[in-house]
Amino acid sequence: MALRLFDTYTRTVRDFAPLRPPQVGLYTCGPTVYDYAHIGNLRTYLFADILRRTLAFNGYTVKHVMNITDVGHLVSDADTGEDKMEAGSRRTGMSAWEIAEMFTNVFQEDMRHLNILEPTLWCRATDHIPEQIAFIECIEAKGYTYRTSDGIYFDTSKLPDYGRLARLDIEGLQAGLRVDMGEKRNPTDFALWKFSPAGQQRQMEWDSPWGPGFPGWHIECSAMSAKYLGAFFDIHTGGEDHIPVHHTNEIAQTEACHGTRLANFWLHGYFLQLDEARMAKSAGGFLRVQTLIDRGYDPLAYRYLCLGAHYRARLNFTWDSLDGAVVALNRLRRAAYEWGRPGTLDEEYLDRFATCVNDDLNTPRAIAVAWDLVKSDLPAATKKATLLAFDQVFGLKLAEWEPPEEIIPDEILALVEQRQQARAEKRWQDADALREQVRAAGYDIEDTPQGPRVHSRL
Repeated sequence: MALRLFDTYTRTVRDFAPLRPPQVGLYTCGPTVYDYAHIGNLRTYLFADILRRTLAFNGYTVKHVMNITDVGHLVSDADTGEDKMEAGSRRTGMSAWEIAEMFTNVFQEDMRHLNILEPTLWCRATDHIPEQIAFIECIEAKGYTYRTSDGIYFDTSKLPDYGRLARLDIEGLQAGLRVDMGEKRNPTDFALWKFSPAGQQRQMEWDSPWGPGFPGWHIECSAMSAKYLGAFFDIHTGGEDHIPVHHTNEIAQTEACHGTRLANFWLHGYFLQLDEARMAKSAGGFLRVQTLIDRGYDPLAYRYLCLGAHYRARLNFTWDSLDGAVVALNRLRRAAYEWGRPGTLDEEYLDRFATCVNDDLNTPRAIAVAWDLVKSDLPAATKKATLLAFDQVFGLKLAEWEPPEEIIPDEILALVEQRQQARAEKRWQDADALREQVRAAGYDIEDTPQGPRVHSRL
């Protein structure tokens, strides 16, 4: 089955074909490095990683570019308030540059914990100020800008197709306007370059044709993606929150300057929810990868949990669901380990798997195929080889796993022995009750031809 992907721009699932085969240009909107990323943020990067791995699974060579936003992202998407980096500096007492370096390193470590492939190229906004200025000059030369007392703005009314990505109701926005727009001509206009406040020196500011200041948030992605992938490339990804503002404005800027919508496909991952509420830094449920580690969880269990939901479906996080992912992942690991050396692939299962992941990255169905494989009567070596082929997309590091050396407490071993005695005497209810006692204590029993095996559930 050919790879098919849901394109937010057209609102359709379309066949994917690279613009310059076999090369694929992929751009992912990276983090604003003013604070820690939470596991909801990281779900978006897991989705992009699955996409990248699926492209490679299909034989494509992927050039993956990810930005680091270390300037220009204001606390409000409406171009008001303080720069998040400056606010972070005030909060921590560190310089904006130090904060950017620290949180970039933490984010990259989170990616390693989750086995998210590092992009082909990282690009920082502060390293590409000349490119952003040149992009703004191009937009200005084509008549899409105007100047206010606080910056250079994009005039969205001059772009007839503005807002198509998000299907924005521009007339409705105008009619329902209830906020002070300042000097903006239209509610959807946005800053390309912000002037430094008079009499105040920012930590991050640069000279420009319009005066000292710093770039707006949106211009960095348009400028850097065009530099490294071209003015029209294959796929742009990000979170669903980027659709109405950030990605809409990236497209507007590129249409004005280059006459393209920047990317042939626009893909968006959906939010993680905590007790049915969106996980956000401003909400109470701020869970980091380090939070999971501190509570004794393997971060790859969170990766497995995310594989169980389609990237375009909301995923509700609970500790019970993560516990379930731990058990499932450990069973998958043990199965792969006990199958020994890999043999030949099973083409039928491989085709079933490819059909799932090529159907708009349907990882829940792909996981189901993996479990069908585990339960099948195929030779162990064939199952091992085929599952490891699946793991090129899953990214669960199944080939590297080895059972940990565990010291099982004597009281748990005693319960297991009592259960074996109950089974031998066909006291099945007693045996089941003893298994539940073991499980409640945090251990699983696997019945094998060689006898019961006990291991920790975490």
